[in-house]
Amino acid sequence: MRRFGTQGPVNSTDNYVVARREELSDFIARVKQGRYIVLFAPRQTGKTTFFQDALKALAAEGTDYFPIQLNFEEYEDITPVDFYHSLCKEIGKEIRKVFRERDEQLSQELDTFLTNAQMTNHISMREFFEEFTTFAENQRVVFIVDEFDGIPQGAINGFLRSLRRIYLTGREVRSPYSVGIVGVKNITQLNYDRSISPFNIQDEFTLPNFTLEQVGELLAQYTDEVGQQFAPKVVETIHTQTAGQPFLVNRCAQILTEELSIPKSQTIEIFHFSQAHARLIEERNTNIEHLITNVRRDPRFERMLMRIAFYGSSYNFTLHNEIISELATYGILTKGQDGMCQILNPIYLHCIIQALKPLINGLEDEYLPEDGPIDFSEYISPTGHLQMQRLIENFRDFIARAGFRILQVPDTPQEFVGQYLLFAYLDEFVKIVGAAMYLEVPTGRGRTDLIISHNRQTYIVETKVWRGERSYQAGKQQLATYLTSEGASEGYYVVFDYRENSEPRAETDTVASRTIHSYVIPVLQALPSQPQESGLQTPPTTVISDK
Repeated sequence: MRRFGTQGPVNSTDNYVVARREELSDFIARVKQGRYIVLFAPRQTGKTTFFQDALKALAAEGTDYFPIQLNFEEYEDITPVDFYHSLCKEIGKEIRKVFRERDEQLSQELDTFLTNAQMTNHISMREFFEEFTTFAENQRVVFIVDEFDGIPQGAINGFLRSLRRIYLTGREVRSPYSVGIVGVKNITQLNYDRSISPFNIQDEFTLPNFTLEQVGELLAQYTDEVGQQFAPKVVETIHTQTAGQPFLVNRCAQILTEELSIPKSQTIEIFHFSQAHARLIEERNTNIEHLITNVRRDPRFERMLMRIAFYGSSYNFTLHNEIISELATYGILTKGQDGMCQILNPIYLHCIIQALKPLINGLEDEYLPEDGPIDFSEYISPTGHLQMQRLIENFRDFIARAGFRILQVPDTPQEFVGQYLLFAYLDEFVKIVGAAMYLEVPTGRGRTDLIISHNRQTYIVETKVWRGERSYQAGKQQLATYLTSEGASEGYYVVFDYRENSEPRAETDTVASRTIHSYVIPVLQALPSQPQESGLQTPPTTVISDK
């Protein structure tokens, strides 16, 4: 039986796979046109599998094209001289491999050429390809480089210059005829001398995440073989939560079909997805760890993501901006329909928040009042339902009890401290009571929903920042519309007010036949005045305007 693959390239013999027919057809058409193609996408998006499939498709059409596929992953820390020395050997190995796979014999002349060939720099690389064409017998060389980011810094400029010169020699005589460069960073992020534009002949190729239809196609292959169904809502939620990112889609499916012990006669439902999601965000895997490592490198990444997700900030999506370009490369940001930055991947955002929030915020002991519940388990009713109103009202009171100390939470930007604390508070709650929580990041900027699943019940908490009365009231209508789409009868609306003179508010409304419990929670923005003794001064006040 096949399985969902999450480790390295996948194949249709061992794994369920998305065919990517349109993308393959597009790529092969570009190869036949002699394009020099660049494909840069986040790790574990299926790039290697895609290029292997593309070369197989070319081979199936005959022997008009001679493929040479290399991987630069090992080269990052070696000298340019050693790089070209190894490159020469690896190209020779690949040429011999192609002949073996075609069950063809190398001529004595070609064997001698490969045995004696040497490369010391980009010039000798170009000369190698020029001479190899005399043995290729009118075949067009297709040169694919995977993990191009690993090329030594000292070799980038010359390597790209030589490819550019080969390209400009003319399509009918050039070798390589077509080139594919594959990596995570794009050409402009590789720190070459950009004043000389050594690779302005590139043809950018996009390998998108799976569409909803492709996620359905992938899961349907499992259903056809095993018989177990996925509820339509599960298929949709997997696509939404993962943004179609191939590794995350396959990992979710892997947990659901192999690790949760769901009887094969039982349909996989949304509460099963909540369990799989909880396992995915807690486990260690290289995909998410690599992402978090990159985000930690620059505090500006966190600030931009939080301002988009939680604060309603608008940023024009442009890849000319270094921060936006990198976050898009990592698969976190995308361009919304309005041209602004939009959070693409809720699972990534969830894991980033978990990683960046303080392990201990110093206020945990005040989550519960002295005269209140002993622990979070008391927010479960005798019938097994979560008492969300009491839970959120306690959070509101907790913020009031903590007062200015919320501004002293370490490593937390003050303009997001309310949202961070709500996330930490609910995260603590769901762990203690055995619930699960995941994020929804709707298209509307500054609006984030926290979805809590417990005992096969779903609870929806929407968070926003105060932007005025009209925005506050409009948010209720937005939540009511979302509740209707989810088949929920009531929801919880938490609005953080960062103005200096804000007032708390709690009210319950019926909007479009849905019950909305609303809470406006003031978030203090100044420490109390302190006597200026011993040279101490009052810390500066941060004020966030609602304008």
